[in-house]
Amino acid sequence: MKLMIASDIHGSAFFCRKMAERFGEEGADRLLLLGDLLYHGPRNDLPKEYEPKKVIEILNGLGEKIFCVQGNCDSQVDQMVLNFPICAEYAVLELGGRLVYATHGHVFNALTPPPLCKGDILLCGHTHVPAKDLGEKFSYLNPGSVSIPKENSAHSYMLYEDGLFVWKNLLDGKAYDELRI
Repeated sequence: MKLMIASDIHGSAFFCRKMAERFGEEGADRLLLLGDLLYHGPRNDLPKEYEPKKVIEILNGLGEKIFCVQGNCDSQVDQMVLNFPICAEYAVLELGGRLVYATHGHVFNALTPPPLCKGDILLCGHTHVPAKDLGEKFSYLNPGSVSIPKENSAHSYMLYEDGLFVWKNLLDGKAYDELRI
């Protein structure tokens, strides 16, 4: 299965459309969203084309292919307009023989991890900064942000297929980092 992983859309119709286009171009089977879908949050500037209603339309069009965890800017009200579940605090996946704990990152993150075993992967968004930290106990991966990248990072997402995570620039689709597990 080919999986596209993205986070932190924050209501940007422009970057959500671009993400949906990349999802189609990549031929991914599923889209894992790591939260913060519709609201920009009080600490962020408004992203380009801040139009949550258009984001709702785009995401609902992909709804049967999406699974999602809840971000700190997502709410029960958001769930009322989206046709796929968004309120799970985390998802646990098995990828490449490894346990992957996917969460937004505002509660569990690299500094405050959930209970993990040696070799497990913690997959988070929230920081808006792509990351690949191969720790002794667990690996911490972050796809960065679709719409509001920070620390001079690119608008980005990740792909996973056959034991390989690849970080890609959302705007041009070019890979810039990878990790084989």
